[in-house]
Amino acid sequence: MSTKEVIKKAFIKSLPVMAAYVILGMGFGILMTGRGYGPLWSFVCSIFIFAGSMQYVTVDLLAAAASPINAAVMTLMVNARHLFYGISMIGKYREMGKTKPYLIFGLTDETYSLLCDDRDYPAGKSQRELYCFFVTAFNQSYWVTGTMLGALIGTVFRFNSNGIDFSMTALFVTVFVEQWLTSEEQRSALIGIGAAILCLLVFGESNFLIPTMILITLLLSVSYRKGGKNNG
Repeated sequence: MSTKEVIKKAFIKSLPVMAAYVILGMGFGILMTGRGYGPLWSFVCSIFIFAGSMQYVTVDLLAAAASPINAAVMTLMVNARHLFYGISMIGKYREMGKTKPYLIFGLTDETYSLLCDDRDYPAGKSQRELYCFFVTAFNQSYWVTGTMLGALIGTVFRFNSNGIDFSMTALFVTVFVEQWLTSEEQRSALIGIGAAILCLLVFGESNFLIPTMILITLLLSVSYRKGGKNNG
């Protein structure tokens, strides 16, 4: 498979994400301008943060002038799920070359859902790396594009933006359902649901998030080690 064919394959694979990221990115851009931040702020956030849910939270953190410690704790709470992605992608990313740092940085929920299926990967090692890189890069370009469109729209037009931040919740539900329907094994999903319900009952609505993330991380780590031993 030629380089052009690999890029084409990555682009086609990323098209469903484009539909979501452009709309969600627009929502973020509109929220930013609604809080008084210009398009440049939206662009910088999408380039260097590139974490949809955390970027939505960033809007409130910036508006409230949150301290670095509060911002760090909130980031850990919101993005702790990426620890799970990292565990499951260790094998795939171990052989990656110069693009590995960017692939790690750009591993969002949707990018993970596209790259976790080995059946879509090209045969050669260099082609696999190229495929992963362009899937990740295309997805970020969609988000940045949507962000800038939203920022420009929000600058020109003023309207009520209440409810836009719920779009990320809707996206997570969609991603979860898609993963459930396409995955041959639902163990990880069941672990996540069970841990969330248990911690919600024990710690309450306001304090269950961090315990849930810790419990899921521990359970998935144990599951990953047992799976490795069984395969060995």
